[in-house]
Amino acid sequence: MRKYGFVIVIDNILISEDVVDKQFVCDLSQCKGGCCEEGDAGAPLEEEEMQIIREVFDKVKHLLPPEALQEIDKTGFFAKDEEFGWVTNTIGSNKGICVFAFHDQQGIIKCAFEQGCRDGLIEWKKPISCHLYPITAKKGLNGDYERVNYEPREKLCRPGCLNGEKLKVPVYRFLKEPLIRKYGEAFYEALDTIARGEWEEIDFKEK
Repeated sequence: MRKYGFVIVIDNILISEDVVDKQFVCDLSQCKGGCCEEGDAGAPLEEEEMQIIREVFDKVKHLLPPEALQEIDKTGFFAKDEEFGWVTNTIGSNKGICVFAFHDQQGIIKCAFEQGCRDGLIEWKKPISCHLYPITAKKGLNGDYERVNYEPREKLCRPGCLNGEKLKVPVYRFLKEPLIRKYGEAFYEALDTIARGEWEEIDFKEK
């Protein structure tokens, strides 16, 4: 692992220093899960996630509102976006609410897959791009490295930023579970070592 200027490098993964320097704890009571609705497209998907969605959908579809089921029947689970590749479909337009989302009794937007996982119906929690947010992970132009950035929405995520500052929780610690899910325990331990200022210039390899 190495630290160059404003970028942390672990193997072929380039991590913005904001991931360790900034603080964040999602405040659903304030944002109401708006990241499932506000954006330029649906949630980016990895290829294997598309197959998982096909396999588990029938177990969670009862959680979805009629308009979501109608959209799925009409246009399917996924859409192809020029910038993000394959993404979850949305209702009405590429900037509408995700077809796999629903509102709970408090008006908070929830993910049918995550709720299904909590209810013991499925084992898969949700797309990793959703689980990581407001961290984003994008492949480099040639696909030989990955950029990991902290990109909260200015207004929507403001309560989470304030909550994180109040609780003094760094972004990477709040998102420990999805970071380990995507990159593994060794990656997270290396990132934590750097964040605590105990790093040295050594090569990191996932074991």
